[in-house]
Amino acid sequence: MNQENFIRRYFIIGERRFSNYWWATVILIGSFGFLLTGISSYISTSLNSTALSSNIESQMQLPFFLSMLKNSNSTGAINFFPQGLLMCFYGSLGFLLSIYWWCLIFWNVGGGFNEFNKKENFIRIFRWGYPGKNRKIDLYYTLKDVESIRVEILQGFDSQRTIFLKLKGNREIPITGIGQPLTLQEIEKQASELANFLQVSLEGL
Repeated sequence: MNQENFIRRYFIIGERRFSNYWWATVILIGSFGFLLTGISSYISTSLNSTALSSNIESQMQLPFFLSMLKNSNSTGAINFFPQGLLMCFYGSLGFLLSIYWWCLIFWNVGGGFNEFNKKENFIRIFRWGYPGKNRKIDLYYTLKDVESIRVEILQGFDSQRTIFLKLKGNREIPITGIGQPLTLQEIEKQASELANFLQVSLEGL
């Protein structure tokens, strides 16, 4: 028998999904747009409200972009208060959210693998967590601790499809990824293959 007959390993993507890359990028670009709009409204409002602005212009030439901002404010550009201030506020929130999202992607929170090893008689559940004490979540169980494989399917707006590893002592360990539910066919196939491989019963289907 080859290696595949003794060892099964299922990889969990975690936060490094295409959808997370997409939304983190979109939010980052959008937040920069809001911040630049708010900052430009502050600069243009300041230039127009400062009594010395005309004297400064007469003595030295303003940079091109400052002159454009000053002129744009007189032609209907937004004021810093309250529109520009709100733009800065929402832009800052979006920027912080995008940075947090990129950190999750970099750390790959929730990513890892499930290994079922008949050759050495163990099950290994590995996940990456947040930086700190629990950065690595590495759990080991023996094959004889497994009683069955249970599938839980919750339908609705936020549908969830989860495979649980039922262990002795009424313990249940979820072994599917979070945030990207598998299709019903994929759940059935993976659960059936795993139950056959471990030679335990399958519950929930």
